[in-house]
Amino acid sequence: MGVYDVAIIPFITGVTELAKNIGLPSKFAGLFSFGLGVAIGVAYVAPEDPKKGILVGAAMGLAASGLYSGTKNTVEGVRKIMQNQ
Repeated sequence: MGVYDVAIIPFITGVTELAKNIGLPSKFAGLFSFGLGVAIGVAYVAPEDPKKGILVGAAMGLAASGLYSGTKNTVEGVRKIMQNQ
């Protein structure tokens, strides 16, 4: 995975959020993110080596779902702090 491939992680996060806005249940967002990461990994990152593509894609999908939940938790925490003031 090259340094520019890391930019795919926020892309996966954005597409997952879009899918949720269209109607994807939130409980499936992590699975969707993982699957999208694997698909991108195989198709874009390592099309010449499917095993590597699956591994890299899985890592990107999992990182994207963690990025989303971490950001969500941070925003919720800040909102609670702001409401208590």
